[in-house]
Amino acid sequence: MKHTLIGALLLTTSTLPALAQDDTITIDFVYPYSSLFDVTYEAIMPAFKAAHPNININIRASYEEYEDASNTILREAVSGNLPDVTMQGLNRQQILVDRGIAQSLEPFIAKEADFQKDGYHEAMLSLSTFGGEVYGLPFSVSLPVGYYNMDLLKSAGVETLPTTWDEVVQTCQTLKASGSDNPIYWDWAITGNWFFQALMWTQDVAPVEGNHINMDTPEALKTLETIKKIVDGCEMKNLSSDEANSAFAAGDLPMMFTSTSNVGRMLTIKDDFDFVTGAYPGIDGQPAGLPAGGNAAVMTSTSEDPAVRDAAWQWLKFITSGEGAAEVARTTGYMPPNRAANDLILADFYEQNPQKATAVKQLPLLRDWQAYPGDNGLAITQVIYDGLERIVTGDAQDMKELQQELSEEIEDLMPHS
Repeated sequence: MKHTLIGALLLTTSTLPALAQDDTITIDFVYPYSSLFDVTYEAIMPAFKAAHPNININIRASYEEYEDASNTILREAVSGNLPDVTMQGLNRQQILVDRGIAQSLEPFIAKEADFQKDGYHEAMLSLSTFGGEVYGLPFSVSLPVGYYNMDLLKSAGVETLPTTWDEVVQTCQTLKASGSDNPIYWDWAITGNWFFQALMWTQDVAPVEGNHINMDTPEALKTLETIKKIVDGCEMKNLSSDEANSAFAAGDLPMMFTSTSNVGRMLTIKDDFDFVTGAYPGIDGQPAGLPAGGNAAVMTSTSEDPAVRDAAWQWLKFITSGEGAAEVARTTGYMPPNRAANDLILADFYEQNPQKATAVKQLPLLRDWQAYPGDNGLAITQVIYDGLERIVTGDAQDMKELQQELSEEIEDLMPHS
């Protein structure tokens, strides 16, 4: 079991080889979730340009989500159109390493005088380390949290936030009795089966162990039963994430369980109501662990020009450094991946922004957001997604039967020697 520690990371900005004033180097860069991260990169860019006036960042059209990011990079590797730096979900890096698309950052790290790899959250950096070498630097970290409209809860007589899913269901029933026809959204469809993995880690069981996916375990059955309990007990509507976010922002949805990443945007778009966040509920008490969501910066440049590759490193390093990563917390609900941002630049930030502080308090629970092994990892993600959708739509009623079906489908997709 990996436990997450917060160390110190202080990055120094090394200089590029001397360039003439008109010698501009352009690197291509791509990231996902434009609705979340556009404002972040807009905030980062002026400081980067001031430090590196000869580097131009060409931002390509953004990925929709992490699965799209993986599929796009795999296609571009075949077509010979890879960007120099790409942001990839923490759980989607290994396939890029296995196929020789992601490049080791060790040669660049070795040239840095004060680079401390142990400064990153362990659960993040470990997902970017393969064969003892670092292939990505974490940019943002997220954890699941509860979003609450306290005006709606208090009007129904609810004063205390739920700490278990049984309490969540009880709160739903209280809300429904007071007239709410849409008390909850539990973000089952979120990328990478993140919420399925969250319920597994809640029980202190890894979703994946070696080449085995623990769908056939008692904990997986408990996970499926808990999802059904939430859906049925709260009469949860089958909304999309965007629909749920809009409903919550409009003051029509009392409770929502999703990533902390959207807290910053919610604070900007919500109507005038008392918005608070709360710790992610557990099954029988506080969760034993929660998966670290987020993304990492990966170098995929195919340029043979050392100046281009060094420019790509400067950008990759800057956005994950204290100064760059601090903008993640300021503009979103993500947490920076290093202590330089958390402890130095963001002094008193979380005290002044309590909605964003909830996830920080859960940092001791961080566990790996796991990829599914083999070339069919994305297909396995879809199998589990389809199974969860059957629960939400009411198509699946017998959870033992669903568990058996999912286990068999997953087994057929697993690598076999």
